[in-house]
Amino acid sequence: MDTDLYYGTYDVRDAMALAFFGVYFIIAMAIAVLVIVATWKLFVKAGKPGWASIVPFYSTYCLFQISFGNGWFFLLSFVPCVNVVIFFMLYFKLAKAFGQGGAFAIGLIFLNPIFMLILGFGDSEYIGPV
Repeated sequence: MDTDLYYGTYDVRDAMALAFFGVYFIIAMAIAVLVIVATWKLFVKAGKPGWASIVPFYSTYCLFQISFGNGWFFLLSFVPCVNVVIFFMLYFKLAKAFGQGGAFAIGLIFLNPIFMLILGFGDSEYIGPV
C-alpha cells in the first residue's frame, strides 16, 4: 500500500501550498490597500492631492516634496547605494515635517505601514519641511 497522499493529478501538498500562497496574497493586498489609504490621507494633510498616492513616480516625488521641500531629490533614489541613505533621510525628514521625533522616524523605517497609518490617521499636523 502506498502511504503517499496522492489523489488523481493533484498532490495534497500542492493544495496546501496553493492555500498558503492564496492567504499570503490576500494579506499582502490588504496591507497594500492600507498603505495606499494612509499615504492618501498623509498627502491630503500636507496639502497635496490624495490621488497622487497611487501614481508610481509622482507619489515618490510628492513624498520628497513634503519631506525636503524640493521634490527633485527623488532622482537620487535611482543612484545605487545613495538610495539607501536618501530613503533614511526621507523618513527622518518626514517625521520632522509632521512634528515627530527620531524614534518615530526609526518606526517609519522598520514598520512603515503601521507608522504611515499613524501619520495619516493620527492627530499630527503637517508643519512643513524643516
